[in-house]
Amino acid sequence: MTQMISQTFDVKGGPQFGRDNVPKLRAELQKLGLDGFLVPHEDEYDNEYLPDCNERLLWITGFSGSAGAAIVMKDRAAIFVDGRYTLQVRQQADGDIFDYRDLVEEGLAGWIESQAKTGEKIGYDARLHSPASLKRLKVCAHRAGIELVSVETNPIDTAWTDRPSAPMAQIDPQPLEYAGEDHASKRERIGIAVKRGAADAAVITAPPSIAWLFNIRGGDVSRAPLPLAAAIINKDGTATLFVEPEKLTDETRSHLGNEVAIRPESEFANGLREMQGKTVRVDPSTASAWVYDQLNGGGATVQELEDPVMRPKAAKNEAEVEGSRQAHIRDGAAITKFLHWLDTEAQSGEVDEIQAARKLEAIRMELPELRDLSFDTISGAQGNAAFAHYRVSEESNLKLAPGSLYLVDSGGQFPDGTTDITRTVPIGQPTAEMRTQFTRVLKGHIALSRVRFPVGTTGTQLDILARLPLWEAGFDYDHGTGHGVGAFLSVHEGPQRIAKAPNSVALEPGMIVSNEPGYYKEDGYGIRVENLQVVTPAAALPGGERAMLGFETLTMAPIHKGLIDLHLLTPAELAWMDAYHAEVRQRILPLVEGEVADWLLKATEPLAGATP
Repeated sequence: MTQMISQTFDVKGGPQFGRDNVPKLRAELQKLGLDGFLVPHEDEYDNEYLPDCNERLLWITGFSGSAGAAIVMKDRAAIFVDGRYTLQVRQQADGDIFDYRDLVEEGLAGWIESQAKTGEKIGYDARLHSPASLKRLKVCAHRAGIELVSVETNPIDTAWTDRPSAPMAQIDPQPLEYAGEDHASKRERIGIAVKRGAADAAVITAPPSIAWLFNIRGGDVSRAPLPLAAAIINKDGTATLFVEPEKLTDETRSHLGNEVAIRPESEFANGLREMQGKTVRVDPSTASAWVYDQLNGGGATVQELEDPVMRPKAAKNEAEVEGSRQAHIRDGAAITKFLHWLDTEAQSGEVDEIQAARKLEAIRMELPELRDLSFDTISGAQGNAAFAHYRVSEESNLKLAPGSLYLVDSGGQFPDGTTDITRTVPIGQPTAEMRTQFTRVLKGHIALSRVRFPVGTTGTQLDILARLPLWEAGFDYDHGTGHGVGAFLSVHEGPQRIAKAPNSVALEPGMIVSNEPGYYKEDGYGIRVENLQVVTPAAALPGGERAMLGFETLTMAPIHKGLIDLHLLTPAELAWMDAYHAEVRQRILPLVEGEVADWLLKATEPLAGATP
């Protein structure tokens, strides 16, 4: 099971990485007869968080961001990042070695088409590219008159002589009381879906899907209890799990039973090639081009369809939903203690972002059930909070200064659920503008909490509800409104989401999504209000004709009343706030005491009837 990993605030990487390591890679490329090599951020498992041994982009460039890519040629190099990392990449990647390029507008494919020289041979590791991305790369390579060459062994792995060992964290069963369904039943369900789709088997490469399917949890990456492994599930529900045997305890082997064969991960290629003559379902969004190569090379017929585990995993059963409720109540007590601290000691102006993040982590660590943070805490004061995905470091650390706002986005991993919450708190007296903008964000949050919607509605169709109060005043935010959340799995889970970007996945009962509209004033402040909520059947409306769904709020912690402009709230919005705070009081008050309990009582007093 995952171990508690404290957040660090030093910045990994730096220009010296490129100076030291680019020559080592170029030496390997010369041995292979290659003119260059493609280095995506993604690893073999396409996880959000990478184990240290798979931080290849960091090793070659010194850039530690969560998205990016690089291309290293024998006489030039380029690094690609999106708008979140334009400043960070210049601090970490050596500009004398790397040209700074745009990941979204150009990317590796665009660079190849416009910058590669006719006749060059550029290598790639098929395990690190999706079939769709590799197809685009090959099209652009053909136009440029160059050759893309698949390598059997990644030359970075060869050049990286002090590469960390692969993680070998113990894998444990997820108790049935939290899973809500045994893995034999899950495998039978998935097998039926595979057979119904006219396939003989499905390849499962996404670690969250493997963890859910087999009711297991691991600790191979930080911030998510995932085992790094792969699997093939047959249409009869039997399966093969490709995993390092040393990770499995006797208890876990017994839990998996006789219908799950265990093979070392090194045999995954053989397992794929053994599917000769069979139709094999593969998800092109999660499986690598290497998986396709092995299946095609072995004579299998590849069927491109969504991972059959993805939607059943997203639609939580009652045990998973109840576990999430309890995890949020437990976590809500910790958050309440922290919010009390912010409203008292942290008002001094002497507390900085790192101290605040450490304080929150220390409070959470008092919970014996805590297994890990669910992501690195976003602790943003003053203008830093205007970066929606800001990560504090020793270099960027600012004080929680009087007259400013403090934004904290954090979460925890518990055996029964995963949490994610954002609160914005005034330090000293907020300005009228801050209160107005906070209230507009809050109105959007409330609208998305209260909505009832017909069965079949997607998150894209609901997104405007959270943005409308901002749009009406000429404002917006540049991130999604809501992401899916796992059940003691990844804090970011698909396929459902609430965002402007088109998404065809209808929201279903049991799906957990975040509700997190925001506003960010450059060099000024940042505002976000985030709760997690679960899709539930809604009571029939008098005279209504359609089956409706709604949301139940899971997150339990006060929303700061000192930032609300009561003039801007409707009676229905005031009623929602009071009902929410009443539930927070009921759930959390028994778990806190003394000054914190007194503070909570005041923090959840009704707004209705209050003087604007």
